[in-house]
Amino acid sequence: MTRHFLDICDLTSDELRVLVDDAHARKAARQGWPKGRVDADAPAEDRVLAMIFQKNSTRTRFSFDAAIRQLGGDAIISTASDMQLGRGETIEDTARVLSRMVDAIMIRANEHDDVLRLARAASVPVINGLTNFSHPCQILADIQTIEEHRGTIAGKKLAWISDGNNMCTSFIHAAARFGFELAIACPDAYRPNPQALVFASESRAKVTVTNDPAVAARDADVVLADTWVSMGDLDHDERLAAFQPYQVNSELMKLAKPDALFLHCLPAHRGEEVTDEVIDGPQSVIWDEAENRIHAQKAVIAWCFGA
Repeated sequence: MTRHFLDICDLTSDELRVLVDDAHARKAARQGWPKGRVDADAPAEDRVLAMIFQKNSTRTRFSFDAAIRQLGGDAIISTASDMQLGRGETIEDTARVLSRMVDAIMIRANEHDDVLRLARAASVPVINGLTNFSHPCQILADIQTIEEHRGTIAGKKLAWISDGNNMCTSFIHAAARFGFELAIACPDAYRPNPQALVFASESRAKVTVTNDPAVAARDADVVLADTWVSMGDLDHDERLAAFQPYQVNSELMKLAKPDALFLHCLPAHRGEEVTDEVIDGPQSVIWDEAENRIHAQKAVIAWCFGA
């Protein structure tokens, strides 16, 4: 059976633990190595990863390219506008063609349904590099980062102070699978996806939603922020007005545990969702978080190939 990586909720807790543990191990094994050296086991040797971008990217593009190279494989990168996909060819036909030419496909898509359709039609693994619904690869890197600094994530309290967006959805899925508490603070108009909240309830995950950031941040082990306006959002002014009380600053961080970490998936709009003193401060681990995209995605790719 073809192994796709589409959403965290699709995998069991045991499968996800294997992925995070592999990410830890692969990073540790490379200490002091040049970035281009291939991992000792080279699980993607002679394999090619197609990377399709419907949205602009820095971290996803560079981290997946580095990941497949460090696993011993290679990448072919294209934007949707460079392909016939941007001129009306169907997702299904694209999937069938690429399945004859590459060994796996990573797509950073506008619509989640496009990724699901691609996976249904492809005969090679498909990896969700981001959609409007979820961002599972980023969340694995975040969990890896938290565990590097604070040990197992199980039982920890994470405070999500931001929009109930795709990142929030994947954190909700992860709370159920990894056993951590997730406190979400957002304006009422930007609550998390109802489908994700139903999943949390059915999974008996410890997920709460409030419109008070102080309630969410209190005694948190980790505080997370994200941009208030993402690519594709058309309500820029309304969002800025609604999210003003949700800035992560030194006063909000004081409500969390004294050794609480700060994470942000980047890019950050400094002075909006987070202040310089927090993002550049001693509690911030955003650069480890960004680097760990490589190692978490290496674990995903290796898993898709059966390693």
